[in-house]
Amino acid sequence: MNRTAVPFSEPASGAAGAVLDRLLGKIGEMSPQVRKAAQFVLDNPNEVGVSSIREIAGAAGVKPNSLVRMARAVGFSGFEDFREPFRAVMRAGGESFPDRARWLQALARGGRLGKLYSGMAAASIDNLERVFAATDADAVKAAADAIVAARTTYVLGVGAAYSLAHNFAYLANMALGTATALPRDGSLPVDDMARAGPEDVLIAMTFAPYRREVVQSVHHARAQGMTVIALSDSRSSPIARAADHVFVVPIETPQFFMSTVAAAAILETLMAFVVADAPAGVIADIERFHDQRTALGAYWEEG
Repeated sequence: MNRTAVPFSEPASGAAGAVLDRLLGKIGEMSPQVRKAAQFVLDNPNEVGVSSIREIAGAAGVKPNSLVRMARAVGFSGFEDFREPFRAVMRAGGESFPDRARWLQALARGGRLGKLYSGMAAASIDNLERVFAATDADAVKAAADAIVAARTTYVLGVGAAYSLAHNFAYLANMALGTATALPRDGSLPVDDMARAGPEDVLIAMTFAPYRREVVQSVHHARAQGMTVIALSDSRSSPIARAADHVFVVPIETPQFFMSTVAAAAILETLMAFVVADAPAGVIADIERFHDQRTALGAYWEEG
């Protein structure tokens, strides 16, 4: 299987990125507690370089010894050796945002709703920063290449991801005319992919708690030889483990429902790469699409 493993930052494409890849490859062989530690590291690699082993263990909900066993499982003598590549990434530089911090503090002075507003702003900004830090242009281009080359691109999202899937398919059809949003009314996603095969692509999205129909659809797509692009909140999620291209999307928010800000941003970026990667006539096709709508009076005009 030809996977595009997405690094957590540009410098991590070296030693730290290789450690993450090894960790992901071994996660299925680990005991439950060691696997829990590994999943935390995969989802929060920046913490490895700056936090103590006790702090990381506490955040992961495991004992420090689980982190030591995790490090040994991927060939290190101990956790200190394991974390050195991650410290190197942090030493390579990380921007601080004191002005942004002061702005968020000022928002929080507005009482209870001011604190909620501040928390929402901070979470949205943080999710955007993290998704772009965890993704590089080569990974996006590889996924875009697959979409452009596909006979049909199926875009699957349910629940909070439903509108994201339909919006991506809507835009992709302006450019390529080969996208289908799933699920369609009255059918299961696997019904709509019954005739799909190696020439087709599935973009699948699900976030913890993972939706059964999405996981089953990804496994069905793999069995049919389809290329799978996964958007999920963890590299160890059930759809990410079975995918060819993986984008890890932060979903943290101070409110009850998950945040879709980062997922929307990475899909918009993927669409930009699709248009840039498509044949030369695509721009002309998009312009004709809008010209037809204008001619038919689809857009509001004053007077």
